[in-house]
Amino acid sequence: MMHSETLLQHSDPVPFECLNPQGKAPLILFCDHAGRAVPKALNALGLDTAHFDKHIAWDIGIAELGRGLSRLLDAPLLLNHYSRLVIDCNRHLKDPTSIPQISDRVDIPGNRGLTAEQREQRAAEIFNPYHDALDRLIDERLAAGQHPILLSLHSFTPVMNDFVRPWHIGVLWNQDGRLPLPLMQRLAAEPGLVVGDNEPYSGRDGHGFSMQHHAEARGLAHALIEVRQDLIADAAGVARWVETLHRVCHDVLADVTLYHPPAVSR
Repeated sequence: MMHSETLLQHSDPVPFECLNPQGKAPLILFCDHAGRAVPKALNALGLDTAHFDKHIAWDIGIAELGRGLSRLLDAPLLLNHYSRLVIDCNRHLKDPTSIPQISDRVDIPGNRGLTAEQREQRAAEIFNPYHDALDRLIDERLAAGQHPILLSLHSFTPVMNDFVRPWHIGVLWNQDGRLPLPLMQRLAAEPGLVVGDNEPYSGRDGHGFSMQHHAEARGLAHALIEVRQDLIADAAGVARWVETLHRVCHDVLADVTLYHPPAVSR
């Protein structure tokens, strides 16, 4: 399928985009599944192009939501441009779903029978540059004496495996409740919102790789937000949720203790 020394060619998108890197908020936003690009050398992974409009390929609406929040909160935002079907930037490279062979009952022909070299090439040219960029954003803040909050932005399909998901928004977390607990409490105060605690996925079973890798390792307060895709599928929906999350984040992030260096155990 691939015959060149590099996977990404000049006509392919760059792996990621960083918006507002000098934003003044002590907060870093990032979207692991913002894009749906596929390197031309991979021939759409053997799929019909219509599949790349669906949730299996990307987090619908989340890039626009992230852009709006980045602007209103004055926070840096990192966007991954490549489809999760090429390589999932929110999975450990050793996770079997890192390069999925099937997603929501859709077979991915271009991901079957890959050599170790082909897998490593996707990691080297897409996964690693994105995570290296996130490392740099964090390290720059730490070097300046800040301990920024990390907020991972995702969206989820309303129906999965025939189950109609009731949540409007979910907060995924592992062990550090400093941000998730007040965030869920403040979201629940919004009229009519159904808020999921580690729903529709759990931050404790591999779905929170990026926040664990970048935030837990440094002791930084963090959370992963999942917004239901039908709520942000158009510009009006995105605008409503940008306003809601801006209001919620403004209140929650006012707690200065979230930015303290992690306590050192003795």
